[in-house]
Amino acid sequence: MPDKPPVQPDPVVEDFLLHLESERGLSENTVTSYRNDLEHCREYLAAQGVRDWAVVEREHLAGWFAELSRLDYEPTSVARKLSAVRMFARYLVRERVCAKDFSELLESPKQGRKLPGTLSAEEVDALLDAPDEKSPAGLRDRAMLELMYSSGLRVSELCGLPLQAVDLEHGFVRLFGKGSKERVVPVGGKAAEALERYLSNARPHLVKAKTGSDLFLSNRGVAMSRKTFWYNLGKHARAAGINKPVKPHLLRHSFATHLLQNGADLRAIQEMLGHADIATTQIYTAVKTESLAKAHDKFHPRRKQVRE
Repeated sequence: MPDKPPVQPDPVVEDFLLHLESERGLSENTVTSYRNDLEHCREYLAAQGVRDWAVVEREHLAGWFAELSRLDYEPTSVARKLSAVRMFARYLVRERVCAKDFSELLESPKQGRKLPGTLSAEEVDALLDAPDEKSPAGLRDRAMLELMYSSGLRVSELCGLPLQAVDLEHGFVRLFGKGSKERVVPVGGKAAEALERYLSNARPHLVKAKTGSDLFLSNRGVAMSRKTFWYNLGKHARAAGINKPVKPHLLRHSFATHLLQNGADLRAIQEMLGHADIATTQIYTAVKTESLAKAHDKFHPRRKQVRE
């Protein structure tokens, strides 16, 4: 049976993605997500015999979203795909490819409020202590974990850091997050110490002829990839005895939750996380409330009497 021919890029979609990257300043990861979503939509429409964006109707997209629901896509994934389609539809109207916005009147899926997972302070301590600092790779991994938890970095920010982004003398790291927005975040004392050990005793051993100015290097002397960091994180979590999936974002969530639980201002946490909207940060107040409710249930004498 002959191989299925590769799907050719849609020039209209590619123009839209170029607009997002060059004029709107969206990150490479966001643009890639939009490309995947629009290609998925395009494949569905082609299967329905619709091969021209100019003739797409609201009913066609309603059928696609019904198909996504049938395939058990998470509401958050469906909402993201809808956002991509809406932006694309408005772009097509502005560029006069379409006479009307075919995404109008489409309803977003209802999403439950899903609280971010976190690690306890004890689990974080065990995780940070897990790398073997007798090796350059262990010193590197310890420094990466310490910095991620200390400063609330996204994994893409962590792996993409250049040497000049970190100022250990003054205790801060300069980041370029989503949409290339710059922010400056403090680096805690423990993280600064781990970084100093890495820079003095590990990074020189990881440098190769092709090494650039990347802060964190793989064993091949190039920038640490997100995939490799994710693998290493899982290995250290298992060594720490943490019996749940530990993903990079879990350290970022733990950073925000632990700061809030210890009295940090929500606006300060918003700035450190790089959230454009305070509403995004406010989900951590729900985590704090849930934690307080569990503590009340466990320790309040009247609650204990009811259970007994």
